[in-house]
Amino acid sequence: MSEKKILLGNEAIARGAYEAGVKVSAAYPGTPSTEISEAIAKYEEVYAEWSPNEKVAAEVAIGASIAGARSMCSMKHVGVNVAADPLFTAAYAGVGGGMVVVAADDPGMYSSQNEQDSRMVARAAMIPVLEPSDSAEAKAFTKLAFDLSEAYDTPVMVRSTTRLSHSQGIVELEERREKECVPYERNTAKYVMMPGNAIKRHVVVEARMKKLAEDACAMSVNRAEYRDTAVGFITSGIPYQYVREAMPEASVLKLGLVHPLPRKLIEEFASKVEKLYIFEELEPVIEEQVKSWGILKAVGKEIFTVQGEYSANMIRQRVPEWGSRSDSGAAGQAVSGAASEKAASGETALESGMSGQRPMAPASVPARPPILCPGCPHRSVYSVLNRLKIHAAGDIGCYTLGAVAPLSVVDTTICMGSSISTLHGMEKARGKEYIRDWVAVIGDSTFMHTGINSLMNMVYNQSCGTVVILDNSTTGMTGHQDHAATGKTLKGEVVPAIDIMSLCRSLGIEHVYEISAFDLEGLEEAFRRETKRDAVSVIVTKAPCVLLKGVTFPNKCVPIPEKCRKCGACLRPGCPALTKNEDGTISIDETMCNGCGLCAKLCRLDAIEVRPR
Repeated sequence: MSEKKILLGNEAIARGAYEAGVKVSAAYPGTPSTEISEAIAKYEEVYAEWSPNEKVAAEVAIGASIAGARSMCSMKHVGVNVAADPLFTAAYAGVGGGMVVVAADDPGMYSSQNEQDSRMVARAAMIPVLEPSDSAEAKAFTKLAFDLSEAYDTPVMVRSTTRLSHSQGIVELEERREKECVPYERNTAKYVMMPGNAIKRHVVVEARMKKLAEDACAMSVNRAEYRDTAVGFITSGIPYQYVREAMPEASVLKLGLVHPLPRKLIEEFASKVEKLYIFEELEPVIEEQVKSWGILKAVGKEIFTVQGEYSANMIRQRVPEWGSRSDSGAAGQAVSGAASEKAASGETALESGMSGQRPMAPASVPARPPILCPGCPHRSVYSVLNRLKIHAAGDIGCYTLGAVAPLSVVDTTICMGSSISTLHGMEKARGKEYIRDWVAVIGDSTFMHTGINSLMNMVYNQSCGTVVILDNSTTGMTGHQDHAATGKTLKGEVVPAIDIMSLCRSLGIEHVYEISAFDLEGLEEAFRRETKRDAVSVIVTKAPCVLLKGVTFPNKCVPIPEKCRKCGACLRPGCPALTKNEDGTISIDETMCNGCGLCAKLCRLDAIEVRPR
């Protein structure tokens, strides 16, 4: 008997790749995709790495594929942008061994700076897209993706979303199927995308997509589920689950391959249902194509939003055929034998079989705004920048929270590695004096991702400005993954760590300094000095993330109420371990405090002491 396990969608994707015989996996951590690589790294048969960024990860996978091995690269939706350059050309070049690109979208922006639909990128790149609806399909579709990749000579995208990536389901485990590497044969016409070759390969790509669209009509991942034909839904991915929950009697065309679309299958389904809805999260990717074929009765974004995550309640609220249902009207109730008779008289089974109250509105809960952890070294750095009234061009990471009160330091955040380039652009647009009260802030992992290129550009184009690298020895925001400057690989192997200061100096930057993130006086002196300099300078602030394994906190901060003058200086950085009492003095939660001493350093009256635990 085969083993069954409850797996996250991300773990199921990793399992599918493992069972499919993948040999190389590359990624840069990004929620909601991170667990894919963490799970696949546990399989000894698979080489798995954290790459510096998604472009590199894609190129590693492409190289492994050309060499004949099955390969995979994983990323969140904004990482697809970073990887777009090699991916678009990989579609022309095709594959040796099967190559899969996992794109984890984030409807609702639970941990992202934008909402983006990776299906649109895949359409532009002309690569097929599979979209699973649960963990079991996540595993199965990933395995299928490798087979399709090799059968049609193309990279294949598996699209996930936050809800699928982080929800759990029962998955049946199977044995790994070792896949022999495809023998490499030199083929410059296929793999060297100079214009003459690329023109010919474009023809191949168009023919491939046409063939896939035809074949998709017979693929089992695309299936029509006919029930009551008064109402039909075309849907895919997690939204399929919402349709089945809200309208179990409705007919559904469930698409597993969402690009290219199986036109004949869709036209046949549309002809058999009276009212047709297209239920897809984010952009109207399916809807626009369906309506372009003349199926104008389809209803989609007229009533369903292009923003945020969908739900079963959205269907209940916006589809008129859904009536209200009573407790006795079970969600899975079969359509009665008289359904067709009632439909003929204008009353559908959906209308007659559901009575009672509509769903209650969700209960309101207190808001819990994101905040830096107690003892976070970023808070210490930002408290000094705030006091000096220095603006920061920000980047993607925990330190983006420096934009909100009470720190209120970060003024801009665009994308990974953009802080340095943004500061450079300001200086070129407005001159050196304009950025005297500005710095660029970037984390150590993000610096490795794409910050190096931006810093190189500052040097090359003779900019000036101060770059602050907040080195907390990890990729903190996504759950503490290693990177090139930590000295450990995804597999846990100890390797030489890239020295950030030496790297910066190697670019020709003369003014590079390292300072403790909790040295307030040293930070202030360095910021005042370097922001006046007519050259590029780098300040590396060092202190480990407080949540890193192995980081110990021997001290604690203790308030001395009799010395307190209720000035509130200790509260200004916004440490959640500190609270203000009714009499104006403060309390410090010992369970939260890790003794970083920031509050004690800010108190000029010695009303807070740092003591051993």
